[in-house]
Amino acid sequence: MKRRFQKCRSASVRLRYLVIFNLWNGRRVRDIEPILCLHNTTIYRVAKRFRELGEASLWDGREDNGTEKLSESYLGKLDDIVRSCPLDHGWRRPTWTRELLVETMVRATGVRIHVATMSRALALIKARRGRPRPTVKCPWHPAVKTRRLNRIRSLLASLPRREVAVYEDEVDIHLNPKIGVTVHRFLGKSRAAA
Repeated sequence: MKRRFQKCRSASVRLRYLVIFNLWNGRRVRDIEPILCLHNTTIYRVAKRFRELGEASLWDGREDNGTEKLSESYLGKLDDIVRSCPLDHGWRRPTWTRELLVETMVRATGVRIHVATMSRALALIKARRGRPRPTVKCPWHPAVKTRRLNRIRSLLASLPRREVAVYEDEVDIHLNPKIGVTVHRFLGKSRAAA
């Protein structure tokens, strides 16, 4: 065991070895706590697993846990999808949610991740969650709008000295619009350049 401990490079595995070595040498749990900076429940758990499974319990059991889900190709695809609109992917809302991103990525890659993992993935591609800015879009065609503004400007320019122009804005503003949290890309360096 000492040889395997000396060859081990994993800090967490080495710590579990040290717990067993200290217990083997007769130290009490209360004495080991301050030496290794571990909570007593961790020491008890390591000792119990060692009694049940032997030395194999000291090693990380997640070694054969499969391939990493947040691979470079997955993050690249997520980056492309975040830059698009959910409406382009068949969803009925204009802003992204983490749940929507998870479902869209399942369609695109076949890989399902947890919503919390999606938060980590968004942080890796330097995306952030935030509220969208509500804007009022003019319903007119740009040419019609330009002609109307030019007529108003020429009317104001040719107004006699003693007359005043008065106007009223006819935009109907919805005072309680439905705006959800959305995901935005930072406008800094791209992930590839970082």
